[in-house]
Amino acid sequence: MNRHAISSPHAPKAIGPYSQAIKHGNMIYCSGQLPLNPETLELVSGGIEAQTKQVMENIKAVLKEAGTNLDHVVKVTVYMQDLKEFSAMNAIYETYFKSPAPARSTVQIARLPKDALVEIEVLAAHP
Repeated sequence: MNRHAISSPHAPKAIGPYSQAIKHGNMIYCSGQLPLNPETLELVSGGIEAQTKQVMENIKAVLKEAGTNLDHVVKVTVYMQDLKEFSAMNAIYETYFKSPAPARSTVQIARLPKDALVEIEVLAAHP
């Protein structure tokens, strides 16, 4: 199997036994990103909007390290603590993608690490 780990110093270090992303063939499999400040590893404040923005910035950093970007994302999974905040999350999320937007699933879960409000993982092609 030809795969290797991707690690960006501009995204939070993994807080467990996983890689920020794995490149396999021409695909980049990004682990879920939390709304953590990459320098302090602290959860950003400011509610769902600020947390969604930080998550997307972390994803951009990992994709850049992998040699790709958000334009090559084909699938997104969004995990939210409260789907009542879906519209607010979506308002930030949609500013990061051009049309056609990637396929996406969004689910509400009981709890996220560090009590984050949102976590997002992506699957992207490497150009």
